[in-house]
Amino acid sequence: MKTMLVWSLRPGALREAAGRFLAGQAVPPDGITMLGRWHSVDLSTGWTLYEGDDAAAMYAGAAPWADLLDLKTHVVVEDAEAGRALAQTFGAREQAPREPVSV
Repeated sequence: MKTMLVWSLRPGALREAAGRFLAGQAVPPDGITMLGRWHSVDLSTGWTLYEGDDAAAMYAGAAPWADLLDLKTHVVVEDAEAGRALAQTFGAREQAPREPVSV
């Protein structure tokens, strides 16, 4: 299962969050694989894509950051999976999603 963690930095927390990040404290717990991580250029928000089925491990990985970050977790599916489910649900012919347009 893929999970997207969206975080927002709390006011005044940048220095402490940067220190923890640079000290290597932003690694996922055992049983969870980090597929990618992105940071907004204004330093306020970020996204981390995880894969794993252990909700308790996800919770344990998020808990040490809850004092610095507002955390929102979303279970996500990719376009192909969504297309299959929509076709099955609504009886539509399944179509391959279009490739993203490069800008």
